[in-house]
Amino acid sequence: MPTVHLNGQFLPLEEARVPVMDRGFLFGDGVYEVIPVYDRQPFRLEEHLSRLQDSLDGIRLANPHSVAEWTALIERIVRDAEWEDVGVYLQVTRGPGPRDHAFPREVRPTVFLMPLELPAPPAELVANGVAAITAEDIRWSRCDIKATALLANVLLRQLSVDAGCAETLLIRDGQLMEGSASSVFLVKDGVILAPPKTRLILPGITYDVALELAGREGLPYRVRPIAEAELRAADEIWITSSTKEILAVTRLDGQPVGDGRPGPLYRRMIALYQAYKHTVMRGNPAP
Repeated sequence: MPTVHLNGQFLPLEEARVPVMDRGFLFGDGVYEVIPVYDRQPFRLEEHLSRLQDSLDGIRLANPHSVAEWTALIERIVRDAEWEDVGVYLQVTRGPGPRDHAFPREVRPTVFLMPLELPAPPAELVANGVAAITAEDIRWSRCDIKATALLANVLLRQLSVDAGCAETLLIRDGQLMEGSASSVFLVKDGVILAPPKTRLILPGITYDVALELAGREGLPYRVRPIAEAELRAADEIWITSSTKEILAVTRLDGQPVGDGRPGPLYRRMIALYQAYKHTVMRGNPAP
C-alpha cells in the first residue's frame, strides 16, 4: 500500500480521507500536477512547480508551500515509493467550506500527494506508433489551468477508448488545439509544427522539451496556429505528455498518417529525448 501525503501527514493511501464538503469534491475547485520521476530523480521539477504556481494563480488560490517545501514532500513520496520510476501526483484544492459558488471567507487548502507507477511507453508503441481520432473541443476557455475539473477531457478521452485508439485530438473553430491528455505536434515537408500556447491549451512540459531539443539540434520548427486541414495532410503527427513521453500517431480517424509508420523526424526526436532523459536519470545537468 503506497504512502501518501495529506495535509501534513504521511499515511497509507487507504487511510487518507477528505471531507465531503471539500470544494475539490463539490466543485472541482482545485489544480494538480503529475511529475515524472526516473530512477528516483524528478524530471523537470522546477518547470512542473512553476506550472503549478501558474495554475494556482489562475484560480486565485495562494500556494500553500514554498518550492523548497514542495521539493521535500516530493522527495519523501519518492523515497517511500515501491517503484524506481514514479509519477508523483499532487493536488491542491480550496479546501472545505459551505456549498456556495463564492470563495469561502476562511480558506484551508487541501494538499494531497501520492505516487503512481510510471512504466515506460511500450517498445511496440514507440516503434510502430498509435492510432488517434479527432473530435470537437468541448472544454472551457481556460485550458491553460491544470484544473481537477476534467469531465470534458474524460468524455473526449473515452471517445478514443471506444474507438480502440490511444488519444483524441481536439479541433476548435477549425484549428488544432491539443489532445485530451497530451500536446500535439505535426511534421510537414521536414518542418516540425506546434500550436502556440494560449489559454485554450495546457502548456506542456514535454512540449517544451521537444522544442528545446529541436532548437539545440538544428531541426527546423515553427510555433503557429495549425488548421485542421494541415493536421489531416501531415507527414507525421506526434503526441507528447509526461506519461506518454513522445509517441507517433500513425493512423488518424482510420486513415494512415504519411506512410503509416513513424517518420524520420519522430525517430530522431525520440532518440534525442531518450538521451536527454537518461542524462537526467544519472543526476547530471541536462545538456
